[in-house]
Formats: sequence, structure tokens, C-alpha cells
Amino acid sequence: QMQLVESGGGLAQPGGSLRLVCSASGYRLGYLCTGWFRQAPGKERERVSSISGSDSGSVTTYADSVKGRFIIGRDDTKATAYLQMNSLKPEDTGVYYCAVSTWYSKCPGQMNTQDFDSWGQGTQVTVPS
Repeated sequence: QMQLVESGGGLAQPGGSLRLVCSASGYRLGYLCTGWFRQAPGKERERVSSISGSDSGSVTTYADSVKGRFIIGRDDTKATAYLQMNSLKPEDTGVYYCAVSTWYSKCPGQMNTQDFDSWGQGTQVTVPS
């Protein structure tokens, strides 16, 4: 089974930036749907962004709350995916999870957690108010 490891979380000031990286072992992410989710304390895990496989056009999607501030990407040569987070806000605070679906190249339109079969352990992002 694919193993995913996130890195790059930490503390950032409002308006600051962080770059999360998801590293996969044994798989080429380039052909798979990859997503980022986050979970704030007391809340459900929510979709942040996704990128479809290269054979599906590498189409990206973003939650309305992060659109224009976050950028998802993938480095196929390194088997990594990233989430560049800019203009961070306190409401961006939470644990961020990388997820990959070995079932889909094209990410489902109404993507949810059940569409993904591989998950990282999560990385904490904190933006103080």
C-alpha cells in the first residue's frame, strides 16, 4: 500500500506562507488523483484542493475558502505533491492531510474523503489570530 508523508507544516503569521509537501513511496503520483484535506479542532475533515493525474489533464480544484491563495502542484520526477499556501489566515489553522486515490486519475467533481484510499499522517498548520 502506498505510504504518504507530509512535511512543511508549522507556525505562520497571518499573511505569511507555508509550503506543504507530500512524498509518496512506491508509486508515481503523476497518474493519480491527489488531494489535500484539512481538519480544524472540533470540525470535520474538509477538502482543500485536488489535482488530477497528468493523463486527465492535471486539472486542479480549490475550495472557495482558499481559492486565489493556495496552489497545488506535483513534481512527477520526485513523486511528490505540494500545496503552496499564501496569505494565510487564522481560519487556515488545522491538520493538513495529503491523500491519493489509486482508483481515479481524474478527481471526482464532488470529492470527499471516501474517494481516497491512501492518507498521510497529517501535518499541523497554525496561524494565530
